[in-house]
Amino acid sequence: MKEYMPRIIDKILKNKLEYMGAVVIEGPKWCGKSTTAKNIAKSLIKLQDPDNKIQYDNINNTKPSLFLEGEKPRLLDEWQMYPVIWDSIRTDVDRTGLKGQYILTGSSSFLDINNKIMHSGTGRIAKLTMRPMSLYESGDSNGLVSLEDIINKKDISGVSKLDFDDIINVMIRGGWPESLNIKDDNKYKIVRDYVESLINEEVIFIDGVKRDKIKMESLLKSISRNISTAVNKNTIINDTLNVFKSEISKPTATDYLLTLEKLFVLEYVPATNLNLRSSIQLRTSPKLELVDPSIAIASLGLNKNDLINDLNFTGFIFENLCYRDLKIYAESIDANIFYYRDNKDFEVDFILKTADDKWGAIEVKLGAKQIDEAAQTLKKFKNKVDLNKSGEPAFLMVLTGSSLSYVREDGIYVVSIGNLKN
Repeated sequence: MKEYMPRIIDKILKNKLEYMGAVVIEGPKWCGKSTTAKNIAKSLIKLQDPDNKIQYDNINNTKPSLFLEGEKPRLLDEWQMYPVIWDSIRTDVDRTGLKGQYILTGSSSFLDINNKIMHSGTGRIAKLTMRPMSLYESGDSNGLVSLEDIINKKDISGVSKLDFDDIINVMIRGGWPESLNIKDDNKYKIVRDYVESLINEEVIFIDGVKRDKIKMESLLKSISRNISTAVNKNTIINDTLNVFKSEISKPTATDYLLTLEKLFVLEYVPATNLNLRSSIQLRTSPKLELVDPSIAIASLGLNKNDLINDLNFTGFIFENLCYRDLKIYAESIDANIFYYRDNKDFEVDFILKTADDKWGAIEVKLGAKQIDEAAQTLKKFKNKVDLNKSGEPAFLMVLTGSSLSYVREDGIYVVSIGNLKN
C-alpha cells in the first residue's frame, strides 16, 4: 500500500467536518480527491464500481438512505452517479444534527446536477475545491518561505533545490499524484492520457451531450496558447479558426468553455477592484488559467526543447504554475487571488487579498534577470492605489523560478517558487 502524501487541503477538510454535517470535495480527475478523503473517512462506497451497479441502482430507486449506512465519516466516492444522495444526506444531517458525518467526492461541477436535487445543502454540506499538487505538496519546494509569513511582514530567506531544468520538468509533469510514483520519462505521459481522456470521454460523460472532439481539442489548444492572459471569447474563437482551422460559433464556444469549467480544468482569475488614485479605467475580462500547467503543454504537444527555445511563452506557462500554487496556498489561509490590468495595458500578474482586508501585489518572472523590472512594476502599481482607502500593501513580491529567496533593500520580497509554501 502506497504511503499517503499529506495535502494542504487535509487540514481544511478536517476543520470543516468539525462544524458541518458533510463536505463535498470537487476538483479535476486524478488530483487525489478520493485518496485524501479515504485518509480521513472510516467507511466508503465507490459508486462507480461496475460490479455493484445493479445493487446501487436498486438502492437508488427504493431506499437511498441505505447508501449512508456505515461508520462515520462515510465517504461516498463519485456521488454524482446518484444525485439523490445529496438530499438523503441533507435529510440525515437535519435529523441527527451531528457534525462530520459524510464526505462526498466528484469530478464534475455541482452545477450539472442542481436540477436533480430537491434542496440546497446550505448550512449542512460545505464545498471544497481540490487541485493537483502544489510544488510544496509534491516535495519539489522545500517550503523555507511561508506565504503567511510574507503577509505578516516577517523576514525570509531560502535557497531552492530547483534549477532551470527542474522548473521545466515539473511544469511538464504537473501536479498529478500518480506521476510522482513513476521514476522514468513515463511520468510525463500521464497528462497526455489525461488530455486525451478529457477530450474523448469526460466532455461527453459530464452531461450526456455529444460534443465535437476536433472543436474541443482546438478550443483547448487556443486556451493553452493564451494561457495567463486576459482574452475574450472572440479572441479564442478567432484563434481556433486562424491557427487550428476549426470554425466554432460563439454559442458552441460558450458551451465548451463552460464544460471545461465544470470539469475543473479551466479557471478564471477575476480583475481586482482595488481603489485607485486616478480615474483610470480597468479592464475587467478575467484572466484564463488552467488548473495545471501540464495541461497546456500536453494540449499543444510541446516538449522540453520547445519550452527552452521559446522562453517568452514558457514564461506564461510558468505563471500558470505559480497561479496553481498561489491559489492552493492562499485558500489555505483564507485568502483569494485576483489580477490587475488597466486600459493602458499596465498589468500586475496577481493581487492577493485576505479575509481581513490585507493585500499584496505579485509579479511573476521566470528568470533572475527580470527581477528589477518586476520590482519597478510593483512600485508603480503601489503609486496608483489610493492607500487611504485600501491601506498599505502587506507585501510586494516578485515570484521567480530562480534559486534564491530574500528581501530587497526596498522591502520587496523576491521568492523562489521552489521555496514557497502556505
